[in-house]
Amino acid sequence: MDLDFKKLLAFGSGIGIQIAGPRGAETLEIAAARVRLNRAQLLGRLTIPGFSRQPAAAWGGEYAAFLRKHDVRHASAAAILPRHEVVVRALSLPGVSNKDLDAAVGFQLEGLHPYGENDVVAAWSRIGGSSTVLVAIARRAAIDRYASLFAEAGIRLGSFTCPAAAIYSALRLAAPPRGEVLLWEAMEGYAEYYGESAARPVYSAAFPAAEPRAAALAAAELRIDPSTEARPLESVLSAAPALPYAAALTSACPRLSLPLNLLPAELRQSSARANWVPLAVAGTMVVASAAALLAVPAVENRRYESALQNEIRAVERQAGRAAALDRETAAVRARTLLLDDFHRQTKADLDILAEMTRLLPNSVWLNQFDVTRGQVTIAGQADQAAPLLKLIDGSPWFEGSEFIGPPMRAQDGEAFRIRTNREGGR
Repeated sequence: MDLDFKKLLAFGSGIGIQIAGPRGAETLEIAAARVRLNRAQLLGRLTIPGFSRQPAAAWGGEYAAFLRKHDVRHASAAAILPRHEVVVRALSLPGVSNKDLDAAVGFQLEGLHPYGENDVVAAWSRIGGSSTVLVAIARRAAIDRYASLFAEAGIRLGSFTCPAAAIYSALRLAAPPRGEVLLWEAMEGYAEYYGESAARPVYSAAFPAAEPRAAALAAAELRIDPSTEARPLESVLSAAPALPYAAALTSACPRLSLPLNLLPAELRQSSARANWVPLAVAGTMVVASAAALLAVPAVENRRYESALQNEIRAVERQAGRAAALDRETAAVRARTLLLDDFHRQTKADLDILAEMTRLLPNSVWLNQFDVTRGQVTIAGQADQAAPLLKLIDGSPWFEGSEFIGPPMRAQDGEAFRIRTNREGGR
């Protein structure tokens, strides 16, 4: 469906909540928004400082009064978790179909976070029609804690999400991006950077507030012009603070937003008015079907169709069983081949890591090591960066090494970023 046509179908009201601040002293930044066709509107804002240290009835009553004031009592909220409570990763999974996506992400999930295997809640969603999958991971204890606090205050929750998913969805509801995107939003003690480019469909990172090179580093990750100026998110969405407004837009139009939700399904509450939408659609379909049946004039057509269906049913049972077995066999074979490929790729990647470790001198240290099917990207610092290209190309594992941007002088040598091809598809 075309994006502009989707915007014409956007209709609803929502509540967005940003949980910000250190644990135990969090602040709730709340926004109410309304979407009508192709127009998004901020209805109002509310700030509740230190909510977790207050009685739930007190700040829950303040929240309820805010909903009544803006006539959005039916809306369930979309809450953005604190940055330190959620791990966000963008995976590139070329060639993986939607039906195999869960298996592919689940196969890599354990290596994407530092927590225990059974201590996390994870959600993921493909970005548009690309091969990139956005994955969000949070500790189960944090999800349970916030869900319990909101439940005690009587707040209806529809989702827990992350800044990247909220911004991605809000841009498409309020200000569809054109080309490259580089945005930032000031937080308490840090800045959230968000970007989109041909190389990275979604990029999200947090930098210290005093980091002067944050925009340049974000531009380098997006593979765009390093001089690209980062725009404030609030100037694009025309709302400040922008993140709770972005979450409110996803709450207003959940079916047109990125479905990345860390809230367990049994705790999710949908908007009351939204519950009537499926019934309205079903009613419309019933009326349309009745009209179509009344338009069929010939009873003989129904008799002929009935006789034909009887003949078809006589043979389709056996054909259906055979077709089902064929589909199941093909699905099992495809999953087996996919898992075998993942196992082989993991060993090949480990061999690449070992070879690069052997090649690089002890005086070289790295702060980035990215491996894809065809390339390896490293970044770090060395006494002299220029000889590294010849050193890497001298290995039978690599070819076509080049700098991604010129080396830069650092305090103890030269900072570099090198991209090299895996020779022979290793």
